[in-house]
Amino acid sequence: MTCDSVSKLIPLYFYGELPPDEEDRLEEHLHECAQCTQSLERQRQLAAALDRRRAEAPQFLLEDCRADLMAAIQGGAPRADRKVKGPWTLFLEAIGSSFSGLDRFRQPVGAVALVALGFLAARFTVSGPSQAAPGAPSDEVFATVRDVKPDSAGRVQIAYDETRRRTVTGSMTDQGIQKLLLAAAREENPAVRVESVGLLQRQAGSGEVRDALINALAHDVNVGVRLRALEGLKPLAADPEVRKTLAHVLLTDDSPAVRTMVVDLLVQHRDDAMVGVLQNAVQREDNSSVRLKVEKALKDMNASIGTF
Repeated sequence: MTCDSVSKLIPLYFYGELPPDEEDRLEEHLHECAQCTQSLERQRQLAAALDRRRAEAPQFLLEDCRADLMAAIQGGAPRADRKVKGPWTLFLEAIGSSFSGLDRFRQPVGAVALVALGFLAARFTVSGPSQAAPGAPSDEVFATVRDVKPDSAGRVQIAYDETRRRTVTGSMTDQGIQKLLLAAAREENPAVRVESVGLLQRQAGSGEVRDALINALAHDVNVGVRLRALEGLKPLAADPEVRKTLAHVLLTDDSPAVRTMVVDLLVQHRDDAMVGVLQNAVQREDNSSVRLKVEKALKDMNASIGTF
């Protein structure tokens, strides 16, 4: 792979969207190319910055927008219980004033603006749980607007996707539960990833789970998730693919706690191929505790600290 092709694939690689064979080729390139490794680190920093972004909507924005949207769909009839002008009424008046000379455009513009307000409010506010029958899974329904078509009669046709949130309970040995945990290991919420990776540790013997733990260790931006992944990989410290990932993490991870734990796993199974990795690490290491641990591991292996 060339650096140009790798730079285009790094976002897909970061989110685990590459086929296994292409992912392996990209990782081989990353092990040899410091510039592309830095590009991957910039991707991690960007994702971490996006994770920290939060936005809060006004308290009654969703309620007002939903009510106005229903009124518009039903033909623009005003609501009888409204005694004061809401945000949509004020917004529509502003639109009418701005486009007073363009009457034929007012309805389409108003309909699109109305749906935009409703969509943004729904993105910022989570709907409450619906009433479920006793013993049934609890559900929450979320809608994502895909298409809006106003007509000349003042009505609007809206196409939307509906997503239903469910709560399920089951054993870790259940295939459905395990698949959900594997999906949760890639979720945006760091707390969800930490908890799911911690639970997946118990099933590390599964190939899918092993790959998920390796991916979390190598790519997750949250140090808590990476430490949980390391815990789960302890029984697999002799696995060649795991050791390859451990070697990469030792040289690239920014957390001293992660690097310390990686050294412990590497020395559990003495491997002459790891001598070069440890020698390389001791030259790069800027943390005194980690450096002492790597030097001790080399001495225990009767290997020199420096490279010749």
